[in-house]
Amino acid sequence: MENLVINGVEYQQVNKSGEVRIVILQRGWVMVGRMSQDGSICKLLKASVIRNWGTTKGLGEIAASGPTKDTKLDPTNGLVEFHELTVVATITCSEDAWAKHLK
Repeated sequence: MENLVINGVEYQQVNKSGEVRIVILQRGWVMVGRMSQDGSICKLLKASVIRNWGTTKGLGEIAASGPTKDTKLDPTNGLVEFHELTVVATITCSEDAWAKHLK
């Protein structure tokens, strides 16, 4: 990717963190984090495994409202990478509801 020069100042594109997504992967893994993709490799930054949903209305409930008191999140080392073909589905989450859980 080329940098842009304006009035003699060089600017470089900075990729912002992706949007918060719940990602359902093959073999039953369910994770949440800031998703981005580079080619066929997907990344979840600030990722956690959702071990127990703790909901009465499924994953959509925590996507919209954030984790409940019964939701069990297992933090990872912060970055999880996986091939795009292992993704079964993703759910876009409320940025505000998840902000404090993805610091």
